[in-house]
Parts: sequence; C-alpha cells; structure tokens
Amino acid sequence: MPILLFLIDTSASMNQRSHLGTTYLDTAKGAVETFMKVPTDRARGRVSLAGWKENHATFMNELKNLQAEGLTTLGQSLRTAFDLLNLNRLVTGIDNYGQGRNPFFLEPAIIITITDGSKLTTTSGVQDEVSYVCISLGYAKAFGKC
Repeated sequence: MPILLFLIDTSASMNQRSHLGTTYLDTAKGAVETFMKVPTDRARGRVSLAGWKENHATFMNELKNLQAEGLTTLGQSLRTAFDLLNLNRLVTGIDNYGQGRNPFFLEPAIIITITDGSKLTTTSGVQDEVSYVCISLGYAKAFGKC
C-alpha cells in the first residue's frame, strides 16, 4: 500500500487567477479533493497533508484552509516531505536506526507536487534549481546531491 503525500505550492504566486476566474491554489485544492473522492485509490494508500496525522475529515479541512502567501520554498518543502517519509519508516519498523532497512518490508511512497511553476524563491533571492540540505543518505543518494 503506497504512501501518497501531496505537496502543494502555497506561495503568493498561487493567487493568480486562471481564465475561469479561480486561483491556482483553488485549482490545486480541487485536484486533491477530486483525487480523494476516488475510493479505489484512497483504499490502496494512506493520504497525508505534510505532517498531518489525523483522519480524512481533518485532512480535507486543513486542505480547504490553505492560504497562498510568501515565497516558493520547494526545496525546504521536499526536505520536510522526505523527513516525514523517513520518520514514518522508522515508526513502522521499515527502517531501523543503526541497522538499516528491512528489505522484506517495502512501502513505496508517491509525492505529488502541485505548483504553478513560477521561479523558486528564498529569502536570499530567486533560484534556478531546487536545493536542500542533506542529512540522511537514504534519499540524498537517490538524487545525487550529497
């Protein structure tokens, strides 16, 4: 059963309006809501708003309360997503601290990122590529960044 993690861009640029008059953030929320209404997909995976551990109703409430403001910090958001996945693997016994991963426990994870594609921004300026600080070699090696 795969873990589904939605990563939604909530930067100020998501307040732009489409030709239909809805904001990009509202369109992203609608996409996640539509995805959640398909019972066969939801039954096969756990769905989480980054860091949220409550039930489906709480998830949907938090989704509706998302506001678009600030910078596009996709790198830090991805880092948080990977940290949450690693923490989940430790809690469920897939990874063992100091002993590695149990190869017979496989729980794939899917990170679905919804963004408007605007430039990546941080407090130090505009970036051309995603950057994040690597701590765990588990996901860092997969991206060749560490």
